[in-house]
Amino acid sequence: MTAVDRLIDAPGVRAATELDIPTLAVSLARAFATDPVQRWIIPANHRHRRMTELFHHLLAMELAVGRVDTTPDCVGAAIWAAPGRWRLDLQAARPLAEASVRILGANLERSVLLSQVMEANHPDGEPHWYLATLGTHPDWQRRGVGTRLLQHVLTTCDEEGIPAYLESSKEQNVPYYRHHGFEVTEAFDIAPDGPRLWGMWREPHTG
Repeated sequence: MTAVDRLIDAPGVRAATELDIPTLAVSLARAFATDPVQRWIIPANHRHRRMTELFHHLLAMELAVGRVDTTPDCVGAAIWAAPGRWRLDLQAARPLAEASVRILGANLERSVLLSQVMEANHPDGEPHWYLATLGTHPDWQRRGVGTRLLQHVLTTCDEEGIPAYLESSKEQNVPYYRHHGFEVTEAFDIAPDGPRLWGMWREPHTG
């Protein structure tokens, strides 16, 4: 199967709703099961249950203040913040923060540190779309789902002349995002004993 065939075979893209949250939370928990950042933050015992619950609260928050795209069967999701809206809305994030105390336990400080480091390294100049999360259920990976979710907003970026930004939590994913026009602007560690993130910026494609 060629790359084009995989893209054609991928489900379409639509806006997520509250009814999608339970299924999407499971899909994202599965998608990020081996993610270095999630494994650093989420305690090892009952990790899948904790991740599913955390994504449940994250999705609920993002549906209220951001943009969540998904597929008809909720096998993947892309969470975006519109230009000028990337900073955390403290009031909207209160339910997530309260749940995190229980879900993360002693690892809560790591989550707080992650947020602080990411904010400190986030480009704070030109308005841009911010891809906070992109994940596909493992059973649907390599079938173009992530590409279709990603391109859904990147097409808008190109049409409107707006840049985009993301952090990759795996170095092996950097070439994938580079293929879609992103370039690494910096790599930074969350903590001396923590994982590394790769900040990537994409200028809009014109012409």
